[in-house]
Amino acid sequence: MHFDEYRKKTIFITGAASGIGQAQAVAFANQGANVLGFDLDEIGLAATIEKTNDVTGQFSAYIGDVSEKRDIAAAVKQANSLFGPIHILLNTAGILDDYTPTLETTEAMWDRVLSINLKGTFLVTNQILPQMLAEKHGVIINMASIAGMVAGGGGAAYTASKHAIIGYTKQLDHDYVKQGIRANAIAPGAIQTPMNAADFAGDGKMAAWVANETPAGRWAKPEEVASLSLFLASEQADYIHGTVMTIDGGWLEK
Repeated sequence: MHFDEYRKKTIFITGAASGIGQAQAVAFANQGANVLGFDLDEIGLAATIEKTNDVTGQFSAYIGDVSEKRDIAAAVKQANSLFGPIHILLNTAGILDDYTPTLETTEAMWDRVLSINLKGTFLVTNQILPQMLAEKHGVIINMASIAGMVAGGGGAAYTASKHAIIGYTKQLDHDYVKQGIRANAIAPGAIQTPMNAADFAGDGKMAAWVANETPAGRWAKPEEVASLSLFLASEQADYIHGTVMTIDGGWLEK
């Protein structure tokens, strides 16, 4: 899959140190894009830099927290200084809550999950959206989850955050579509990333159960979500607005 349109475009990706975010960074940089990867994980970002050494585009990393406005502003400034205006934003950063039900969810856990997953998406979007509006064009892809559509994909905090991301995405597109903005969400199912490492721990029974429950019979690789991201951010998807695209091996068809 090749998209000439990404050459020299500026892509801002949160959660770029591992998993889906890292795969997105590599995929867009391989298409000739200039990518700013934003994450708290310094070691993971170093690994992303290593993976993008031989790409046709450029990758630059910024270590910071998506729930901190100062960090976001500094990262955006770096992206603009190195590459120019940001054309595409991928809000991919997120954390799990270990399937914790509400009575076992502490206020601190609730605040942390919502702060990273939901508030982080809001803060990063609001930092970058004005320059997209100035350019009269911009694409935003938010990372939802099948947990944003049904119960059982996470605990109380995670499921609430992903449902909220879907609503935020739809409203975002509705409010700015006539000003050149296109916003959509991706809802992954079982994707094998470091975030899901606990499912593969020990005898891997949980991972095997998830694969068995998925109609496709397997976990997906983060590169598969990255490939969907390439299409969804492209001009070929220009008529797709305010939509949630599932990539779940048929999980929701059950």
